[in-house]
Amino acid sequence: MSEPRPDGQPAKAPLSMLVVDDEEIVRESLASWFREDGWRVDVADGGAAALRLAAANAYDIALVDIKMPRMDGLELQARLAEAQPGLTVIIMTAYASVDTAVRALKAGAFDYIVKPFDPDELLHLIGRACQQRELRSENERLRQSLEGAAAAGEIIGDSPAMQRILETVRSVGPTDATVLVQGESGTGKELVARALHAASPRRYGPLVAVHCGALAEGVLESELFGHEKGSFTGASASHKGKFEQADGGTIFLDEIGDITPRMQVDLLRVLEERAVTRVGGKAALPVDFRVVAATNQDLQAKVKDGSFREELFWRLNVVNIRLPPLRERPGDVRTLAQHFLERFARSMNRRGLRFAPEALDALAAYAWPGNVRELQNAVERAIVLAKGPVLGVADLPLPVQQQPPPAAPAGSLAEMEREHVRRVLAETRWNISRAAAILGVDRGTLYHKIERHGLQRPADAR
Repeated sequence: MSEPRPDGQPAKAPLSMLVVDDEEIVRESLASWFREDGWRVDVADGGAAALRLAAANAYDIALVDIKMPRMDGLELQARLAEAQPGLTVIIMTAYASVDTAVRALKAGAFDYIVKPFDPDELLHLIGRACQQRELRSENERLRQSLEGAAAAGEIIGDSPAMQRILETVRSVGPTDATVLVQGESGTGKELVARALHAASPRRYGPLVAVHCGALAEGVLESELFGHEKGSFTGASASHKGKFEQADGGTIFLDEIGDITPRMQVDLLRVLEERAVTRVGGKAALPVDFRVVAATNQDLQAKVKDGSFREELFWRLNVVNIRLPPLRERPGDVRTLAQHFLERFARSMNRRGLRFAPEALDALAAYAWPGNVRELQNAVERAIVLAKGPVLGVADLPLPVQQQPPPAAPAGSLAEMEREHVRRVLAETRWNISRAAAILGVDRGTLYHKIERHGLQRPADAR
């Protein structure tokens, strides 16, 4: 096959293809042609083999013969669409009839081509298919960006502290300044990141989020910087990292305080050079991105004890936004609760729901160790459990039903968190999934908190 041309660019993306034909010479010739151009190509001699491959591998384009025994191309096309909805199918036929072409196109095929093939014609067709997929990908990215912009409106709060934060977002958002968002878990750090992205000229580019605390060092390195094929066991193909995926947009580095000293060095180099080197690669790839980082830890204290690099801290802390815990803005609890009630009522088709006054009082009196995320879960739970249109105290989680804890509980924040996690685990009899849902965290984060606080599962909960 000839080299890629400007009007047909299979070497750019996508690079995975499934060729299905009962004639060995056809499928092997096609596989050879496209492998020379850098594609990853699998072949199948019929519908059953193709479906087995599609169940185990993701493909971008499938070349499917229309005339095959046992399962023809039209039936296979329909079944591939169920297995991989985003797959682009091109029909191959030696039976060039209007009827065949119309049936294939009506069934969702991108196009069809007549055997024997003209290699240049086939390359041109594949190039057009690639361009269509790229356009579809851009449209999806735009849709996600617009959804992110809409989500920015969910930063709810009338308190002076939240109004100052919203003003900062409006001022800093249109710039490329790096922002460090600090706050306890559940205070809405990712919402602030989305609001900053939505307010920036990058809003039509990607917003790529990475939970740095949820990944081991080696996995995080590959996830952030990408890797080359063969760079480690299991690296069967080259992989773009999150920084490359964020090109032209924003990368959100959540729980940045959890990364290891070695990763801190690597991240600092990327932030200084604005270029990434993939794991196993040699070339530095320039990338255009904006960084928003977030943490629930005191990074300045970590700098002082030597566990976080001072240079990296100052790189990240160009603009600092501190999100106050919900207990420091109790006046926002009722507003937030009403907002969540309206949102969940719409999504569950239960319009007309309202809080009983005593339920709102209980919500306002509670200290909310899990912050806004815990409040959101409490409201969702109340809607699910409520039998009538009025949400009462009995519909709220048990910790909220109980009389409010002291306004200023003794002990450190860590002790408060430990006691709250212990209480929720006890109430759920250590059902990790249920406890994580109540606390508004994922299972991995809950296991991390259990280990950090030295909590032990009691014998009667095993």
